[in-house]
Amino acid sequence: MRPMDTSMAGLIDRHVRERPEAVAIRFNGRDTSFKALEDLSNRMANAMIAEGLEPGDRIAILAKNSDQYLALILASAKARVCAVTLNWRLAPSEIAYILEHSGAKLLFVEPEFLASHAAPIEAAGQLRRCLEFSPDSPGSVAETWWMSAPATPPATVSEASDDFVQMYTSGTTGLPKGVVLTHGGYLAAYVAVNALAWARYDETDTIFPPSPFFHVSGLNVALRALNTGARVILRPMFIPTEAPDVIVREGVTRALMVPAVIAQLLATPTVRQLDFSRLKMITYGGSPMPPKVLEEAQEVFGCSFVQGYGLTETGGQATFLDPDDHRAGGRRLGSCGRPTPGCEVRICDHDGQTLPPETVGEIQIRSTSMMKEYWKNPEATSATMSGDWLKTGDAGYLDADGYLYIHDRVKDMIVSGGENIYPTEVENALSSYPGVAEVAVIGVPDEKWGEAVKALVVPKPGAQIDTAGLIAHARERIAGYKLPKSVDFVSPLPRNASGKILRRALREPFWAGRSKQVG
Repeated sequence: MRPMDTSMAGLIDRHVRERPEAVAIRFNGRDTSFKALEDLSNRMANAMIAEGLEPGDRIAILAKNSDQYLALILASAKARVCAVTLNWRLAPSEIAYILEHSGAKLLFVEPEFLASHAAPIEAAGQLRRCLEFSPDSPGSVAETWWMSAPATPPATVSEASDDFVQMYTSGTTGLPKGVVLTHGGYLAAYVAVNALAWARYDETDTIFPPSPFFHVSGLNVALRALNTGARVILRPMFIPTEAPDVIVREGVTRALMVPAVIAQLLATPTVRQLDFSRLKMITYGGSPMPPKVLEEAQEVFGCSFVQGYGLTETGGQATFLDPDDHRAGGRRLGSCGRPTPGCEVRICDHDGQTLPPETVGEIQIRSTSMMKEYWKNPEATSATMSGDWLKTGDAGYLDADGYLYIHDRVKDMIVSGGENIYPTEVENALSSYPGVAEVAVIGVPDEKWGEAVKALVVPKPGAQIDTAGLIAHARERIAGYKLPKSVDFVSPLPRNASGKILRRALREPFWAGRSKQVG
């Protein structure tokens, strides 16, 4: 057996030994025991090794959440290969870039995405095999492939320094960046969270992580639940109208959601008629919680609430605003809490000097769960890291008690419904449309999503731009969630002395009167 303190390959070893028939995952009503999950992940790992994959190679997964998805993650750890979790909401051109950039040797893909992404998959010359799998339909190509391999543990021994998962974030230049997280970083994150009494899962818990596994938060919660022996409830994707019934029917004790999802649950007609007495805690993050949504959620769900702040680059965690702070209310509800064990937060000026409490500057983080690097992008890695401190691009301040308050974003990033969107990539998709002279993209307040994408377009002289046509043009180039929700035609765009567009000036009229300049 593998000791859990060396790699993620030993994630469920203790439960395989001590309670092999206990349910690890329930997916669409199908139960998978810890022993069955162990056997399946062993087969997958042995099949990867037999395919010729070597330590450090990449596999890619283009699929919705499922028990087989988690088995593939566990299998990659055992085979000493790194799993690239692809965002299935991306446009084909974005998927094409990530497949090529990651150098993935195998692609595991669900049928619906195989059909819609045939061209980029075909163009990825380094792929040895594209294996179609369907968690709800037995007998797929991938299932036949991995079931032909033995269920015995593979001979490979993973190390803490091995690359574990690679997740792509939106890039300031329009190209996604591959965040590399190691086995050791994940293990350090588990140690940090388990040091907080209110955060510990145990074998009596039932965990519902509706976030997709291409997000660090969704995958983190599911894997930590498996490690602690909790039961994981999975659905392929979040559906607001069914989620409250799932929580009640399955006896969910803990859930992770972004504020926009919580607001959608509260809007479900039957939500106030359900019994949520078994629900102990909801953790939220990705964007601030509107006070009126939090107040209503506390009344309806009757459980504790925790806010988490972190980035993919920090392993998904940095600070927590714990249940006691939520119950106390007051000013601290405007913060995102204090650093987790093993994490430090400082506020710096433009010269990298640490600022005193109550002074706004850039938030920098140092932690034991930090990313290893941006894959094949040393320039971006160097620009983001200041020694062993990570520059978040968020502006904020610490109070005298060490609580972090986010004030603004240094890098203009938009967060809509928990998804990070960089203006440059949206602008690039819009600017090639006929008749567009210039375009600037900003985030504006939105009650449902926190922020919404707005495009401010300067037409060429005499040009008449059709808004629907402009959006359709962009849809071919970027994911749907990045598309502008509104388009204004303006002239000219404000610029500074060096000619740079002043997005802050464009944002100000929409955010006037708000204490935070972020959603």
